[in-house]
Amino acid sequence: MRSLFIALLCLAAWPALADSYLARKLDHPVPGGVAVLDLGQAANPPQAFYDGKPVLVVREQANWRAIVGLPLSVKPGAQSIQVREGAAQRTQRFEVGSKRYPEQRITLKNQRQVNPNPADLARIDKELAEQTRAYRSFSANTPSNLLLDKPVDGRLSSRFGVRRFFNGEERNPHAGLDFAVPAGTPIKTPAAGKVILIGDYFFNGNTVFVDHGQGFISMFCHMSKIDVKNGQVLARGAVVGRVGSTGRATGPHMHWNVSLNDARVDPAIFIGAFEP
Repeated sequence: MRSLFIALLCLAAWPALADSYLARKLDHPVPGGVAVLDLGQAANPPQAFYDGKPVLVVREQANWRAIVGLPLSVKPGAQSIQVREGAAQRTQRFEVGSKRYPEQRITLKNQRQVNPNPADLARIDKELAEQTRAYRSFSANTPSNLLLDKPVDGRLSSRFGVRRFFNGEERNPHAGLDFAVPAGTPIKTPAAGKVILIGDYFFNGNTVFVDHGQGFISMFCHMSKIDVKNGQVLARGAVVGRVGSTGRATGPHMHWNVSLNDARVDPAIFIGAFEP
């Protein structure tokens, strides 16, 4: 009887997600991907948390959806979010599939960008803390759109999640998309948002963080020039800076990160270019 009840419950909930435009566009529950979860109907928006961090929740027709970012480090298998509706709390489970990412080997002339010296490491630690605060910020604003524009028009030169080896030494996987475009090309914000951090960093060079709402954040780096200020509110398509090769870069290109609930996820999901 219990098995029958669970089966009927699943059947009742399934059409809500099967009919979801957001799920068709964004649901890729793999490491570095996104899980779109149906939270059901309620007068007020529920709150959702993954790994203790608040999750983007949007309304689609009559149902609320949790848009959960999955870090590259997540293990395939059962995962869960915590959902709060007023005083009530529940656990909602979902499955994460597997995905293999390719390797990339890069040669850098400046060995300090592979093995930084003690002074560099002190700077890197300070910069990492600053950028981590930006990634973990969570505003109450609902994103104007979850489907994004490409920040530049150009050839995609390096995909998200690639295992990277610099001068033969493995470092962090590639956390964004690279576009091969000429220096000076304008970089446009892919959706409306607010500038929450700008800086010149050891690895990333000239960098801009844009908060699109509820922990949905874009980061652009290696820029030759920054054209915005902290706190500036941007319309979709506003220019944030110009393509360059500052920081750890082998040449001019546009690097773009997307983060959800402090998890770096594949920006290709949001521009219709995801490769399973």
